[in-house]
Amino acid sequence: MSALRLLVVEGNTAEGRGRHSAVGGRVASTRYADVLRVIAPGARVDVCFPADAGANLPDRMGLEGYDGVAITGSSLNIYDLGPSIMRQVELARAVFETDTPFFGSCWGLQVATVAAGGTVRRNPKGREIGFARSICLTEAGEEHDLFWDKPTVFDAITVHLDEIEETARGTTILATNAWSAVQAAEIKTRRCTFWGVQYHPEYSFADIAAVFRRMREPCVSQGLFRGEADHARHVEELEALEREPGDVALAWRHGISAAVTDEALRSRELKNWIERMVLPTRAKRGRG
Repeated sequence: MSALRLLVVEGNTAEGRGRHSAVGGRVASTRYADVLRVIAPGARVDVCFPADAGANLPDRMGLEGYDGVAITGSSLNIYDLGPSIMRQVELARAVFETDTPFFGSCWGLQVATVAAGGTVRRNPKGREIGFARSICLTEAGEEHDLFWDKPTVFDAITVHLDEIEETARGTTILATNAWSAVQAAEIKTRRCTFWGVQYHPEYSFADIAAVFRRMREPCVSQGLFRGEADHARHVEELEALEREPGDVALAWRHGISAAVTDEALRSRELKNWIERMVLPTRAKRGRG
């Protein structure tokens, strides 16, 4: 069997990637590609940068040559529009014209929703950051392949200010919580099926620690921490969990279970996408 060909779509601009790298964070597409290579050993993972002016982007035929396409998170806000955003929406629309399996985390879910005709807004409750609490599978979600071997209620690493306002036609909501009505969804449109989540199954504790470092000032000013020392201690504990995810005391202090501390369970949605959508579709295409 030939190796899988996967495409990761980087959601951030070069400036955004630079800001994150400056605090020791990994570029979103780099992290995504690394996780996919672990889940699908030997996979060829390409990356494209549609937020960058002049980026070389695949056309419809190029997209059909991939076994799967995934969009990362981003620090952009889709309602700001502009070329760096609209190029990503148009790329998502191009994927929808193919039968290539499509996945997105956070920003990726929002881009796919807008590309399919839905809307996104700033969440009136504010930013959900750190751990999304008590994500509950809907009745449809409990039966869906995206959540095979996942608890019906779980926490997940997250960071987002925006949320789905109006779902697109062809959307089935698969998970929800008290913060956002749409924590996961399937969108069926044209020839394509998209699976997306509002949280980050690809993130590690180190990744969310870097997000907190980058967002130190707004987190402190918004009252999420009692001051810079409190913020610094939180980041240190996340980095400690990265080194030792089995630290029972730290996991208890942060109120998280194996759904977050167990990397395989934390990224189960991506594994399910590969095994239950990408590989079966590949076989139907005669590429297996």
